[in-house]
Amino acid sequence: ALNSMRNLAELQKVNAQNLANMTVPGFRKDLWGQSGTGYLKAGDTPTARAFSLVTGEAEFSNQLGVMDPTGIETDLAIMDDGWFLVQPADGSPPALSRRGDLSLNPDGILINGSNDTVLSDGLAPLQLQPYREIQITELGEILINPLAAEVGQFVSAGFIGTTTAAGVELRKGEDARIRAVDGSIPEPDQLSKVQQGMLEGSNVNAVEELVYTIELQRRFEMSVKFIESARQIDEASAKIMQLAQE
Repeated sequence: ALNSMRNLAELQKVNAQNLANMTVPGFRKDLWGQSGTGYLKAGDTPTARAFSLVTGEAEFSNQLGVMDPTGIETDLAIMDDGWFLVQPADGSPPALSRRGDLSLNPDGILINGSNDTVLSDGLAPLQLQPYREIQITELGEILINPLAAEVGQFVSAGFIGTTTAAGVELRKGEDARIRAVDGSIPEPDQLSKVQQGMLEGSNVNAVEELVYTIELQRRFEMSVKFIESARQIDEASAKIMQLAQE
């Protein structure tokens, strides 16, 4: 019962994390990690007492979130299972992201809503000169109408790096960033379909998470009752032993 309570506490953390990020664009719902079964031993002989053991790293759901048309020219959504390539603002290694609420920082470098630098197909930051209008193609090519050019005259400012991560096993690290299992990121392949003026929401379902919260609480209460029952049985056994001795 105590082992069950410990596992339920971890599940509650995952559930709380999902609810806290349900409004974050492109957020991927966290899932409980893989687990196995451990058995207690009496000497060298296994007993019937079993408990859960976490054996793998935390996983995440790659289900697509709701696509919301915003009409904002710097909002982007990947319409398939691809990823943007970003350099986290904290200086950690490059990672994958579905977050498409882009903007320019004061230096003209393209960043997303969490201040991560968006990388090009050459894994370099994308710095744009001042422009009147910006267009982004399905392949991720950035076309701008510079202020110094005539109206309607567009020039290429590079490609936003994307990858389908085909055949690569992905995991969320301790920093909540998505990378390959070995900590690297797949090479850009520009095969993802990018849609301008769209924003993908989180794939967290608020109703499901709230129902799950209630279910976890009930499981926790059941484990508490098991422990209370064990205490009562132990006390009753002690009283019987006292009566036998008298």
